[in-house]
Amino acid sequence: MSLSAIVQLLLVLGLMVLVHEFGHFVVAKWCGVRVEAFAIGFGKRLVGFVHGGTDYRINALPLGGYVKMAGEIPGEETSEDPGDLNNHPRWQRMLIAVAGPVANFVLAFGLMTGAYMLHNEVNEYVSGPAVTDYESPTTAAAKTGIQSGDTIVQFDSVSNPTWEDVLNHAALNLNQTVRFSFVHDGKRTDTTLFLPFKGSSDDFSVDSALALGLVPKMQDQPIKVKEPVAGSPADRAGLKANDQIVTIDGLTIRSVPVLLWYLNDQKGKPAVLSVLRDGQPLTINVTPELADSGDGTGSKAYHLGFRAFEPPVKVEQLSFSKSVSASLEFNKKKSLLVVDVLKGMFERHISVKSLSGPIGIGQVVHEAAEAQGWMPLISTMAMISVNLGMFNLLPFPILDGGMIFLLLIESAFRRDLPMPIKERIYQVAFVCIVLFAAMVIFNDITKLPFIVRLKS
Repeated sequence: MSLSAIVQLLLVLGLMVLVHEFGHFVVAKWCGVRVEAFAIGFGKRLVGFVHGGTDYRINALPLGGYVKMAGEIPGEETSEDPGDLNNHPRWQRMLIAVAGPVANFVLAFGLMTGAYMLHNEVNEYVSGPAVTDYESPTTAAAKTGIQSGDTIVQFDSVSNPTWEDVLNHAALNLNQTVRFSFVHDGKRTDTTLFLPFKGSSDDFSVDSALALGLVPKMQDQPIKVKEPVAGSPADRAGLKANDQIVTIDGLTIRSVPVLLWYLNDQKGKPAVLSVLRDGQPLTINVTPELADSGDGTGSKAYHLGFRAFEPPVKVEQLSFSKSVSASLEFNKKKSLLVVDVLKGMFERHISVKSLSGPIGIGQVVHEAAEAQGWMPLISTMAMISVNLGMFNLLPFPILDGGMIFLLLIESAFRRDLPMPIKERIYQVAFVCIVLFAAMVIFNDITKLPFIVRLKS
C-alpha cells in the first residue's frame, strides 16, 4: 500500500475505534464505573489531564484509542470499591458492553443522514428517460420484444417514466403483471410484463432489475477502464487504464453491470473488445474467467477483471425525513449483509478467503478517498462502522458480544463464573483472535498485485 493509503486507513479506522470506545466510556460513566483512562491512540502518553479520576490522554501511536475501566481485566485483584466494573449489576455491565457497537451504528446512521441531506450523489440515468441497454434473451422483459436502445414509454400507471419510476414501480409490483409499452425504431408496442421475483421489495435492487430485463442505459459514453486487476483476463489481454470499451462482440454496452450480464449469457466464451486508446481504435481478444461474484452469496460469475470509472452523477439534497429513511435502509442492508456472509461461511458456500483484513480495507478506503465526490468515502466509512459494530456483537469472548454472552450465562446460573475459568476462556479466545487476524492478513497478502503475478 502507498503512504497515502496507509494514512487514510489510520484516520478512518482510528475514528471508528475512537467512537466505539467513546460509547463504552459514556455509559460506564453514567453507570458510575470508575474510568481510569480515556486515551486517543496507544503507547506512550504525550499530553493529557486528569479530571474526575479519569486520565484523558493523547498517546504516541494514532491508532484509535481505548477506555480503561477499574476491574475490567480478568485476573485483576478484586476489591470492594463500588467503582470497579465487576461490582456493578450485570445489566449495567451488559449496557456498557453493547454501548460500543451501538456507537458505531449511530455514527454510520449520522454519516449517511448528513450525506443524504447535504450531498446525495445520484446517477444521472436514474432521473432520465428509461432507455434500455443490452437485453438478456432469458429475461421476462426480453420476451416482450424490447431490444437494446429502446425507450420504455409506459410502466404500470406511469407514462414516459424515468428509470427511478420504473425501479420504484417494479419493486411495488413484484410477482404481478403491469402495463408495459416501449418504442423501437419509432414504432410503439403496447403489451404487459409479469415481474417474477423471489423475495420482497426490500431485496429489490438494480441487479434485481437487470435479472428481469429492466436494463438502464447508464451513460452515453463507452465504459472507461480505471485499472485492470493484476493477473486478470483483462490484464493478460493487454487492457490498460483509461482504455474505452466501445463494443464487445460488436454489441454496444454502456455499463459494467450490464457487461457482466452479457458475459454470463455467453457462458465464458472468448470475446472481442473494440477499444479506444488515446483516440486510436484497436481490437483486444479476451477470455472471461469464472470467479466469486462479490455479492456475499458465494455465487460465481464470469468477469474480465478491471475497475471502471463510475457513470456520471448529479448531486441532490434530500429532506431530513427522506434522509433518515434512506440512512436507515442503508444501515439495514449493510448489517444484513454481514449476517448473510457469516451464515454463508457456516454453511460452507462462502470461502473465508473472501474476508479482508487491514490491507484489503486500506485499499477500499483509498479507492473511496480517490473517487470523485464525498459520497464514496462517507458510505465506505459508514459501512466500516457498521461492520465493526456487527463484528463486536459476535458472541465470542474478548469481543463485546462475548462479554454479554458470558454475563447472560452468569445471570442464568445467578452466580459469577470462577475467575480461573474466565481466565482460560479469555486466553483461548485471544489465541483464536490472533490466528483469525493472521488468516485475514494472509488473505490480503495473497491478493496483492505482485503475488497475483507470481501465481499466474
